[in-house]
Amino acid sequence: MNVVAQHNKGLIMVETTTAAPSILAPSSRDVEKHTARLHRGILFGIAFLLLAAPFVAYPIFVMKVLCFALFALAFNLLLGFGGLLSFGHAAFFGVASYVSAYAAKQWQLPPELSILAGTASAAIIGLVFGAIAIRRQGIYFAMITLALSQMLYFLALQTPSVTGGEDGIQSVPRGYLFGIIDLSNDMALYFVVAFIFLAGLLLVHRIIHSPFGQLCKAIRDNEPRAVSLGYHVDRYKLLIFVLSATIAGAAGATKAIVFQLASLTDIHWSMSGEVVLMTLVGGLGTVFGPIAGAITIVTMQNYLAPLGAWVTITQGIVFVVCVLSFREGLVGLVAKITRKSL
Repeated sequence: MNVVAQHNKGLIMVETTTAAPSILAPSSRDVEKHTARLHRGILFGIAFLLLAAPFVAYPIFVMKVLCFALFALAFNLLLGFGGLLSFGHAAFFGVASYVSAYAAKQWQLPPELSILAGTASAAIIGLVFGAIAIRRQGIYFAMITLALSQMLYFLALQTPSVTGGEDGIQSVPRGYLFGIIDLSNDMALYFVVAFIFLAGLLLVHRIIHSPFGQLCKAIRDNEPRAVSLGYHVDRYKLLIFVLSATIAGAAGATKAIVFQLASLTDIHWSMSGEVVLMTLVGGLGTVFGPIAGAITIVTMQNYLAPLGAWVTITQGIVFVVCVLSFREGLVGLVAKITRKSL
């Protein structure tokens, strides 16, 4: 472009050029659109697999995978996108499991209300625990969540009149969904569980890609910068903590109805360790990684059960291999190779 510039001695022709946009480098908007299309395709693929799964695999096993996958999605929302490491997430899973089982058996509530009661209880516990824990950061935050979770574990152990103690709450009735659908039928129950899982997955996906989710990632990456921009960081931390606890509660409440059992295992610290393992093996900070991690760990537990205590050793070996070989996890490794956001 030729530009005429005024000079004190006359007119000077100045040759300037404007850089044309590169046709090789896609804009951020194009990348976002491509990622959105990719994620929509993956979500449709998951929905199709959910429809086909009970016809090619044992429905009870698939339901167990879905419950723990939803639990792992909830934990990944907190750690992978909120940057908050909790060692006590079993508290929300376990409390919801107990409340759902007790509501169904003692109060004789229908399954939909029992699951809602368990989910709501997890949200309330999450609000209380979160308000206490977010006052600290890093390892102190993690240890506070572990301590609070262990308090609930010992409370469940010392109140056998409510929780059943070491026996747990057994023979939980599945009931009739909306008074119509008999959930004693495994296939009918499966599609209810699949719907809950898919709804939870869509909710997590929406949270991650919302302005709130983007802000949470900004706080995770650089909290002082977010504070300097005027954001009330603790409020956002508390909100994502409660959301994660609520989704974890939905997983625990659903699991109690599926297996007709709520036990101390659901609220024990080892359950918190399992969900950490699922998330890391699948891919921390990825959208779909926790699903792959849950499938891997639950499958190992199921098919390696005859090995007894060796299952735990095998899980430890898998974890070590993942950490040493590909820290991104299974889905994270695929995302790294394909350069796609998964």
